[in-house]
Amino acid sequence: MSTPSLNSHAPPPLGPLSLVLGAWRQRGLIRRLVWREVVGRYRGSVAGLAWSMLHPLLMLAVYTFVFSVVFQARWGELQVGQTRAHFALVLFVGVVMHGLLSEAVVRAPGLILGNRNLVKKVVFPLETLPWSVIGAALFHAAVSMVMLLLAIWALEGPPPLTALWLPVIFLPLVAIALGVTWALAALGVFLRDIAQITGVISAVLLFMAPVFYPLETLPDTFRPWFYVNPLTLPIEQARAVLFAGQAPELAALGRYSAVAALVAASGYALFQKTRRGFADVL
Repeated sequence: MSTPSLNSHAPPPLGPLSLVLGAWRQRGLIRRLVWREVVGRYRGSVAGLAWSMLHPLLMLAVYTFVFSVVFQARWGELQVGQTRAHFALVLFVGVVMHGLLSEAVVRAPGLILGNRNLVKKVVFPLETLPWSVIGAALFHAAVSMVMLLLAIWALEGPPPLTALWLPVIFLPLVAIALGVTWALAALGVFLRDIAQITGVISAVLLFMAPVFYPLETLPDTFRPWFYVNPLTLPIEQARAVLFAGQAPELAALGRYSAVAALVAASGYALFQKTRRGFADVL
């Protein structure tokens, strides 16, 4: 099986079809890279991989205590029949969604810089590296969502069947995160300053999305602008299927998915177009 070569005179493929086919051909390598990324994060710690479950549990416990005990908070208009922990559970949905995209934004600029040996010395399909970051982020998001579902079951009763829509809601967000990772990984090679501002971008994404507050509390004139944030729609839809028992708005989700596919394809094309210059810069 042949893989794209950095020394090949032929330009690397840029189209969305090559994105899909390349991922399929390299699925074994991607699986190993994701597992290395997941396990490597906890290497040397006493609890090891168990931290992937302990971390979201600890976060959920903190949010539950702070918002339901200290602040006695309630979520917008959804006050009838709420448990004291409801605010923390609703908030945690936004935190999980933000964590997935934030990991892509923060990690991407240093991804190629941190793998110089693969760029300079080895013929390696560099386009698979962003898959490892997103795969690991998705793994931790999935663990967090399982912990959330168990907490909902324990505190408020069984989640509604509409919770089965969660993978459909997550998928376009994963596509956006993947496109952002490809783009920032490529740009981070040539513009090192990008790594200095991604933390700020992550914070903006957090506070300019309905993570800590319901969208309906905002003035009507501001609400449409919040949908520019790629986190807003999936957060709102995930809360609807988890807590209101509502199916997602398929029309809105379809438009969002189309944008997500465009972002993924554009990020991939940018990465492939610039990758031949990586070795020269590094």
